[in-house]
Amino acid sequence: MLLEAMLRHDFPSFVAKTFSTLCPGEIYLDNWHLECLTWRLSQTAERKRVRLIINLPPRSLKSIVASVALPAWLLGQNPSRRIIEVSYSDELARKHARDTRTILEAPWYRRAFPATRVNPRKNTEIEFTTTRQGFRLATSIGGTLTGRGGDVIIIDDPIKPGDAESEAERRRVNEWYDKTLYSRLDDKEAGAIILVMQRLHEDDLTGHLIEKGEFEVLSLSAIATERQLVPIGESRFYERLPGEALHPDRESLETLQQTKSSIGSRTFEAQYQQSPVPAEGNLFKTGWLRRYPDAPLPSFSDIVQSWDTATKLGANNDYSACTTWGIHENTYYLINVHRARWEFPELLRTVLAQAEHHQIKTVLIEDANSGAALIQSLRQTSQLNVIGVKPTLDKMTRAAQQSAAFEAGRVLLPEAAPWLVDFERELLAFPNGRFDDQVDSAVQFLNWAAARVQYDVPFVMPTIITVPRAGSEWDIPPGW
Repeated sequence: MLLEAMLRHDFPSFVAKTFSTLCPGEIYLDNWHLECLTWRLSQTAERKRVRLIINLPPRSLKSIVASVALPAWLLGQNPSRRIIEVSYSDELARKHARDTRTILEAPWYRRAFPATRVNPRKNTEIEFTTTRQGFRLATSIGGTLTGRGGDVIIIDDPIKPGDAESEAERRRVNEWYDKTLYSRLDDKEAGAIILVMQRLHEDDLTGHLIEKGEFEVLSLSAIATERQLVPIGESRFYERLPGEALHPDRESLETLQQTKSSIGSRTFEAQYQQSPVPAEGNLFKTGWLRRYPDAPLPSFSDIVQSWDTATKLGANNDYSACTTWGIHENTYYLINVHRARWEFPELLRTVLAQAEHHQIKTVLIEDANSGAALIQSLRQTSQLNVIGVKPTLDKMTRAAQQSAAFEAGRVLLPEAAPWLVDFERELLAFPNGRFDDQVDSAVQFLNWAAARVQYDVPFVMPTIITVPRAGSEWDIPPGW
């Protein structure tokens, strides 16, 4: 009786029992990421409006949890639930359906949920109903759903990895979601849509739905790149540290590095790190990226910070980004990238803190929107050499002008840094990536540096740099 009660009320216990039923002889290895996953998915049972994207690496049990255990558990909680599960192929969708049916017909399930029974009159490979008129319907992307609706839609691996590079195939998947699948949700206010997948491309279904702004995203990389506080329950968190493997008992760091060597960095960044890097064909090329070792660094003639500030806050708006550069002769070392979304007072404090941390005096800030107010405040309250940059050319043209600096090897990146993957991804995606704040900050610095190097004496180029004017002479800031 105690076991049946646990299976009814504790979804993690239900998942463990599901695993042992489907994978007899294998050991179920619990982990914090499964606590996080089961806790987030169990909220679907409360019939609250759920819009959730789950991005996890391969072999992390996401399909067993979301596409097999969750439908069975929801039907146990309420045999009238109407569940639609979608995968990229009929074969995969049917497999998940068969596995769910296996759970519902297991003796332990029938004891734990005596009110939930499969209706023998409607029990096919792709759909079964309960005696309480609930159902689980399996279909594939592009399948017909005319006249069908549900209160829970689960999308598991909507596109095959080999098809993700095809723009036509990605568009087909995204448009089918927009024009067909979304409308199948019976109750748009209380119904749930859950997408479970590994990232494959910047414009895969995850990227498409993130652009819409209504989905919450749970994204866990195979190897942590930064410190994270991951919620694993009500007021409970797991602290994940940089360099930590997602589930070391199943895949150690050594195994993951071997996988990376086998499948290549680009595939690994997408499928395992949930950070798809665009293919070649954009403005900046992978082969242009040069590295510098951790030590020893040269003696820099100057260290400069370049700020690109956002105009609005919000998950879909740009970040504010600061790049810190060391200058040695005609070579530029990217020392640090600091990027987040800040309200103005916090942004002002952050600029001052970053300048103090890196012991710099010269700060470049785009003279537009929030940047204009930031320039004024810093000039009034600090001793920094604040240079307002007012570009007249579009950002694509400005970036194209400085792509030569990367190609010539005059821009050096560190061999390793917590922010490096994100910076490279945005750089290589430009101008087709979702964000470009880090690129804008870098290009702003390179334009300024190129203009300064071109002349032997201090100068001002009015079409690019805006500084205060006194009378008929340009009031040139210190350091020029």
